[in-house]
Amino acid sequence: MEYISTRGQIKAVGFIDAVLMGLADDGGLLVPKQIPSVSAQTLKQWEQLTYSELALEIFSLYIDGEIPRDDLKQLVDDSYATFRDPEVTPVRRVHDQMHVLELFHGPTFAFKDIALQFLGNLYSYISRKNKSIIHILGATSGDTGASAIEGVRGKEGIRICILHPHQKVSKVQELQMTTVDDANVLNLSVHGTFDDCQRIIKELFADVDFKHRYHLRAINSINIARILAQTVYYFYAYFKLVRSGEQRQINFSVPTGNFGDIFAGYLGKKMGLPINRLILATNENNILERFVNEGIYEPGQFRGTYSPSMDIQVASNFERYLYYLYGEDASAISTLMNQFKTTGKIIIPSDKQRMVQGDFSAYGVKNQQSLDTISDYYARTNYLLDPHTACGVAAADQLAQEDEVTVTLATAHPAKFDEAIQLCNIKQTFPAPIEALFNKKQIQTIIGGTNEEITEQLVKFY
Repeated sequence: MEYISTRGQIKAVGFIDAVLMGLADDGGLLVPKQIPSVSAQTLKQWEQLTYSELALEIFSLYIDGEIPRDDLKQLVDDSYATFRDPEVTPVRRVHDQMHVLELFHGPTFAFKDIALQFLGNLYSYISRKNKSIIHILGATSGDTGASAIEGVRGKEGIRICILHPHQKVSKVQELQMTTVDDANVLNLSVHGTFDDCQRIIKELFADVDFKHRYHLRAINSINIARILAQTVYYFYAYFKLVRSGEQRQINFSVPTGNFGDIFAGYLGKKMGLPINRLILATNENNILERFVNEGIYEPGQFRGTYSPSMDIQVASNFERYLYYLYGEDASAISTLMNQFKTTGKIIIPSDKQRMVQGDFSAYGVKNQQSLDTISDYYARTNYLLDPHTACGVAAADQLAQEDEVTVTLATAHPAKFDEAIQLCNIKQTFPAPIEALFNKKQIQTIIGGTNEEITEQLVKFY
């Protein structure tokens, strides 16, 4: 399997080189040269597989023998052995039309563990095989940082630096990152927003000389391995409902800010998974909702919300979707992204907007509405949603039809966002690993939000 850039200015590379490159050297995002097509017969054969078995089959399509199958199986098994539920991503029925896909049973209680446990082990495997140095650099709106750190902490040959927006993540998210006392981990708490952190990361990776000199590797969802890992649970949840006898059309409602999680579902659908509708749920930072409904992609005013992991204006995976929307025309994408850099917005023609609305439905959830959804579902079903999952549920309630069933992605355990849960007058019990965080010392460097300050820290660390 070869990987190419959405901007078309690099030679095709293999899977391992794509993982190591992260952001394409021409500033684009890497995508598979061809998306594998999965037949109805193969889908039927996959229905009974365990999560790890299914992950092995899907990864194999995209790795195409570049990693020996026995080695790949070991990577997959090791990655999902750390999860607290034997199903890895269990599906819970909340009511007749709503199921919740629980993606928070990994080490840091967030959906990012599903991709980052695998990517951390993959980086370690590559480092050993190639005898290479790997310096991971990432930005987080809350969950990616902790999951990435947990995936590589203490591993030989790997160092990791994570940027997070100072005092704009939940307390538990901050503690999960900053209480890790390992020499190969650096936490930078940056004055600014997640978009500022993400911009700095992309600009540093776009400096190809700097990237190569310091062996920088990506952990954010600009890394194609993240997307491939997240595609697996769409298949797993769909099969779970089919095995239960579900005959209605199946939607997925996805809380999203960076467009990675819902793009994974889009990729699964293009592979042949018969998803009915992908519902894109945003919070008040609703640039993606406006794009689907109005055909305009333009960052607005940043709003801090009770769902901080979705407090994102510029979605780093959006370019991958544009690439397919524009018929895999790399020159068109280069023009669009240059236009975005110059004018700060993208406006698509009406025929393209109709295509977008065929791919996605979208709904932006107001801040209070997310809390009301948490309270309502807890009162009616005794199921406690975190505020991000509540956005997905609220969007599904608004957009799903009577003849459909919806699987909402539960992206985090509610204990990670107790600030919001308390506002709903709900008292929850923290899992022991989260409770223990409050007695640990924090280790972080608070820093200004300029490229120069970040670069200085990186040079000292790496």
